Amino acid sequence: EVQLVESGGGLVQAGGSLRLSCPTSGFSFDRHSVAWFRQGAGTAREGVSCTSSVDGRTYYAHSVKGRFAISSDDAKAIVYLQMNNLKPEDTGVYFCAAKKMNCEYGSRWDSEYGMEYWGKGTKVTVSL
Repeated sequence: EVQLVESGGGLVQAGGSLRLSCPTSGFSFDRHSVAWFRQGAGTAREGVSCTSSVDGRTYYAHSVKGRFAISSDDAKAIVYLQMNNLKPEDTGVYFCAAKKMNCEYGSRWDSEYGMEYWGKGTKVTVSL
């Protein structure tokens, strides 16, 4: 059974930090990429970041570049998202998702339609 279980969300003031975790199981971590998406109230789901041990590349949305950092523990099949200098517009439910091969295989890294597996999300709220 494939599992992606997000954790680490919460309430934080603007300028603060959170670290999200996404332990995975049930698929070949070394032959998949894992991405973080988020969805705010009334907005479409958007790609935040992606990483793949297949080619070692990482991708970031322009809005989070320089503030967020994606990393992975390949031995434990866990992907992290370190979020610094958080802003109210970062508020939303954060999901991790996985697909075969690297982040750009078959579809753009930030396309939700290309993802094969999804977690249920963790909520992040950033207050002023």
